[in-house]
Amino acid sequence: MKHLLAGALALMMALPAGATELGDDGLHKTPWMRDTFKDLREDLAEASAEGKRLVLFFEQRGCIYCTKMHQEVFPRPEIDSYISENFFVVQLNLHGDTEVTDFDGEVLSEKAMARRWNILFTPTILFLPEEVAEDATAPEAAVAVMPGAFGPGTTLDMFTWVNEKRYALDNGEDFQRYHARRIQERDNGKTD
Repeated sequence: MKHLLAGALALMMALPAGATELGDDGLHKTPWMRDTFKDLREDLAEASAEGKRLVLFFEQRGCIYCTKMHQEVFPRPEIDSYISENFFVVQLNLHGDTEVTDFDGEVLSEKAMARRWNILFTPTILFLPEEVAEDATAPEAAVAVMPGAFGPGTTLDMFTWVNEKRYALDNGEDFQRYHARRIQERDNGKTD
């Protein structure tokens, strides 16, 4: 019995602290990711009904940057709870075959939709507004796009900037200026 307990403890210690579950598709899964039919109009309506913002996460199997985000950034309590409370997250696989229905009605596999939307990197996160025009595609409608992996401060600032609709303010403070201000306000001596 001692050997069994020692083995289990050794296995737990070998896993990264922020390890997340991998799905059958090889993508990281979090409790706040939604398993939907990937009809973006339906997802937008469901997000709105919950008082949340729709976000699309493009990821791929083996993506070291996706792993970094899922192990080092998303598990942080302040980020995890902020996303969970404010966003309706739909994960898309850069090389997946599941059908996606875009806002304009076009139906393509995830990988074909990624090509249509010019998604080149993973992770890529698209933030959608509460309302999308009938003829718009997701990237045309997006209020912000986060292309790549970022540190905790930048990630939380981007989600906050979108959630607070700061992109719509006429105050001359785009995301970079907002982020720079937030870094100074945190005054922790770190750039992120």
